[in-house]
Amino acid sequence: MAVETTNRKISRFDRLYVDGSGFDFVGRAKTWYTIAGVLLIASILAIALRGFNLSLDFEGGTKLNMPAGDLSTEQVEETFKDATGVTPELVQIVGAGSSETLEITSERLSQDQVNRARQAIFEEFHVKDENGKPSPDAIGSSTVSESWGASITKRMVIAMAVFLVLATIYVAVRLQRDMAFAAILALIFDGVFISGIYALFGIEVSPAVIIGLLTVLTFSLYDSVIVFVKVDENTSGLEGQRKKTYADLTNLAINQTVMRSISTSVISALPIIALFVVAVWLMGIGTLRDLALVQFIGVIEGVFSSIFLATTLLVTLSNQRKSVKKHNAEVAAYRAEGGDADDADDDSPKPARTVVSPAAVSPSTASEPATKPRGEESGGASWRPGR
Repeated sequence: MAVETTNRKISRFDRLYVDGSGFDFVGRAKTWYTIAGVLLIASILAIALRGFNLSLDFEGGTKLNMPAGDLSTEQVEETFKDATGVTPELVQIVGAGSSETLEITSERLSQDQVNRARQAIFEEFHVKDENGKPSPDAIGSSTVSESWGASITKRMVIAMAVFLVLATIYVAVRLQRDMAFAAILALIFDGVFISGIYALFGIEVSPAVIIGLLTVLTFSLYDSVIVFVKVDENTSGLEGQRKKTYADLTNLAINQTVMRSISTSVISALPIIALFVVAVWLMGIGTLRDLALVQFIGVIEGVFSSIFLATTLLVTLSNQRKSVKKHNAEVAAYRAEGGDADDADDDSPKPARTVVSPAAVSPSTASEPATKPRGEESGGASWRPGR
């Protein structure tokens, strides 16, 4: 029987599933630190120079809303300005189709100014209600005081601080102290970077954004803990061997969990995208839009934070411990003596794969019966009816 053999070298991507050492994440620490540093500096500058575009809930003010219909934002803005003597901060149309709504946002107005604005807009454009009939009641208004926004901000800051403290304690007790510090540093980077995006592009910051930020920070921490748990398993017997350093085992853990992290992020992003589409194009609900946008940014950014930054920080912090330094020296000495550094990183040729081609089987071989007739096995005659 002819046998065909092929030597197929496993690709680096396939090695993620074969031996978990396809990519050297930890070895590119300088690259990840450089990227993170540039993003962090840019975010801080954006926050310091541009500041945040706070919503009505934080700064206080008045908002008028009405069915958009055939209304023009420029004409409505002029009418509003003539009636109140105040230039609105924002006039926009949100939503789509029958749910389109025209919103006017301005500084806080007195009730008399609000009434004059509503009356002037109705007399000029004959705004129709949900039944299709012209009515002044079709123009709604809401006023929020600055004190309410300050109270909400204070509570959110407290919630953020409590979350960070509890997360640090949990990771330190459940896993390792260095893991807790690395996770918190990565979370701080997450918060600053996402805040920088909002400052740089002038995206409005509302209470829904803060709620979404807390959500994505939790997601990022969860993603980091997944990797850290695997690191903890791989390094549990660190000092009992001399082939791998702490960095080697950490890199192995990243490779073993990277596909899970990416898959989790992609699956998480799909319903967020659906929520964003519904909020923007179908319903025009600003709260859902704000919540979906910050979550989408956070999920994408969380992949970089948990895979590339948090674990790299963990290795940097752990390498400062005396026990890890001593073990790294032992591994270096063992390798200098000619010991195998890492079986998973061995570039020696893999065993050849044996492939049997059906065409290569000879006709005589193929025609031979796989087993002998029953009669020959037993040595006697087989039973037949009537015998």
